[in-house]
Amino acid sequence: MSESQGLHASPSEWPRALFYVALLFSIYQIVTAAFHPVSSQVLRAGHVGFLLLLVFLCYPARGNGKPFQPVAWLLGLAGFATFFYQWYFEADLIQRSGDMTTTDMVVGLTLIVLVFEAARRVMGIALPIICGLFLAYGLLGEYLPGDLAHRGYYLDQIVNQLSFGTEGLYGTPTYVSATYIFLFILFGSFLEQAGMIKLFTDFAMGLFGHKLGGPAKVSVVSSALMGTITGSGVANVVTTGQFTIPLMKRFGYRPAFAGGVEATSSMGSQIMPPVMGAVAFIMAETINVPFVEIAKAALIPALLYFGSVFWMVHLEAKRAGLKGLPKDECPSAWAAVKERWYLLIPLLVLVWLLFSGRTPMFAGTIGLALTAIVILGSAIILKVSSFGLRIAFWIALGLLCAGFFQLGIGVIFGVIAALVAVCWFIKGGRDTLVICLHALVEGARHAVPVGIACALVGVIIGIVSLTGVASTFAGYILAVGENNLFLSLILTMLTCLVLGMGIPTIPNYIITSSIAAPALLDLGVPLIVSHMFVFYFGIMADLTPPVALACFAAAPIAKEKGLKISMWAIRIAIAGFIVPFMAVYNPALMMQGGDWGATLYMLFKAAFAIGLWGAVFTGYLQRPMALWEKLLGFVAGAAMILATPMSDEIGFALGAIFLAQHIWRARRAERLAAA
Repeated sequence: MSESQGLHASPSEWPRALFYVALLFSIYQIVTAAFHPVSSQVLRAGHVGFLLLLVFLCYPARGNGKPFQPVAWLLGLAGFATFFYQWYFEADLIQRSGDMTTTDMVVGLTLIVLVFEAARRVMGIALPIICGLFLAYGLLGEYLPGDLAHRGYYLDQIVNQLSFGTEGLYGTPTYVSATYIFLFILFGSFLEQAGMIKLFTDFAMGLFGHKLGGPAKVSVVSSALMGTITGSGVANVVTTGQFTIPLMKRFGYRPAFAGGVEATSSMGSQIMPPVMGAVAFIMAETINVPFVEIAKAALIPALLYFGSVFWMVHLEAKRAGLKGLPKDECPSAWAAVKERWYLLIPLLVLVWLLFSGRTPMFAGTIGLALTAIVILGSAIILKVSSFGLRIAFWIALGLLCAGFFQLGIGVIFGVIAALVAVCWFIKGGRDTLVICLHALVEGARHAVPVGIACALVGVIIGIVSLTGVASTFAGYILAVGENNLFLSLILTMLTCLVLGMGIPTIPNYIITSSIAAPALLDLGVPLIVSHMFVFYFGIMADLTPPVALACFAAAPIAKEKGLKISMWAIRIAIAGFIVPFMAVYNPALMMQGGDWGATLYMLFKAAFAIGLWGAVFTGYLQRPMALWEKLLGFVAGAAMILATPMSDEIGFALGAIFLAQHIWRARRAERLAAA
């Protein structure tokens, strides 16, 4: 068992040192979230310090072998020492801000180099190269010609900006990663360990498994439900995909289509409220709006996205004549809920807290604590046969937890400690404690790629804010958009898709939102809509060739080429490409401005356009479609997407003609076949 395999194996197989480092990381994050014992700057430094220690212990400099342990510990502890330096000398660093000592320079340069190297080991070379170009621009940009030149900065100014302020490596993305994101990752990790994946898949199987195209519909629904707790696209591909892709293939779906459905559904998890992906929390913090506003704006587009995938799956099943599973092979949806209903309590409380105006950090802390209480409590009381005793137990537990509102978070930790003590002494209770321990270290595992990406893109944020280069890029986009907003949107979309070839969604969003989103805002696009536009195409980049990360994650499971899966994925995910453009021209689609009438009209129009294009790209509705029919349906859908005078009326008219003639021809063909 090598250290490099550690983060990709079951926690029970991890080397002991790695296990305890990950456990300490999660404990540190929980304590700082609940009790706030350190300043925001030290909190961020601790987050990055633990990330560096974990990365260097697990990931070798190259290949898949075991890292050379003396060097791994040396680099890891050097990264962790930067946290200690920030904590121990916090007051001194504040007093001499901008006037750095030699030791400050050494620590700052060490941090920058280690973050670059850690990101290279975890994510490959693409993101470090992009961030390196920005770093080079900060150091050498004064020698560039024209508008790109800046006034020039010394090395100590760059190091001070990146390593000791809150606009560099310890910037907003790192803060969000160290608070909201980590808590929600832990929340999802606890629910996964407790069996939430099985609840979601059994529920989806019970509802849709026996229907036309059932296995693929199960994939869509289970991925949408998984998105409510994880918000990680590629992670969803390799979890739900292990079950759904082979199931789809078994019932006749083409391997490329099966992989495309799973990749598309899983990437959609990042836009599905209430939890969404890490980007949603970064967006809320960046543009300074409540998280609930981001979730509200994402709701209709997410429903359209998953509705589109569901519709494409249905049409493909009709075209190929694919039946569902036999009814007796499908689990009962309600029996699944009845068996694990208690796992829904933390999720429902989390949703209520988020939508009642509480901060994501508060909601995440309470949601996580409740999840632990529910898991530990169920291990104790589910062994009791008396229904009355069970109800009394849960009521008593609820009343104890209610003391939180009077006495603070310490009450919750006291309840958890008491439940842990009981579990230690009852039969099977220690297995539950192991599940909780594994959930804590799994949370640290899932936080590594997100956290390192958030730290490294701080280089871009730091250089952009220091040099003001964003206004130069925004000026170019504004110059194009003065005459043609659509062309500006196309340029922004292509930027997101091209960046997405080499970097994950989070840095993609941060880079393009700092450069392109302000320009879209100046062109009259509402604040949330401009950021959502960038966010959506950052996600779509994981489905578009040639890189298509989610599709290549599905490839070994589907036993098909990633490129073939990608070609299907971009057809299935057509709503993801349409909705952002429609929302820019009519923000009511994201519930930004306008009344409910405008929102309902946009919902109907978008659904009709997506429905038409779904049929066009599948080539089937009631029967196979002729080429001229596909062209007619495509033009009808396109007319409704365009925001020009009379285009809606033309689109609805062509759509009605398309449907009427297709249904008439299909019925005539049936009558002729019957005769």
